[in-house]
Amino acid sequence: MHIVLDDTAMVAAGKGNALASRLIHRAHAEAGWFLYAPACALVSADRVRPGTAEHLAALPGITVMELDLPAALAVAREASWAPAHTRYAAEPTAQRPNGAVIATTAPETWKGQSVRVIDLGP
Repeated sequence: MHIVLDDTAMVAAGKGNALASRLIHRAHAEAGWFLYAPACALVSADRVRPGTAEHLAALPGITVMELDLPAALAVAREASWAPAHTRYAAEPTAQRPNGAVIATTAPETWKGQSVRVIDLGP
């Protein structure tokens, strides 16, 4: 299972959201579970809740996805960096032929887009 945290999920994890905590635990403890934090979303989350970026980046079950050239080109076409990098990170790749699911507390943000979503909201 490949899951990309959007900025709202990162903030929720920092606030102790139980569902986000379960995803983090599974990514650390169970084979086949992978959790990703796109760098642009990580910055956005840290602006909302300072300390979030350092906390998540230190967790062993989370892979921070850098803003490499292909990601930067994808982000450059969008108005907002965090959602653009998150969407790019969820796209299919050779390692993730089916793409990844986006974990969020704001599923309405992703409505009408060709992404799969896990709602971490209450």
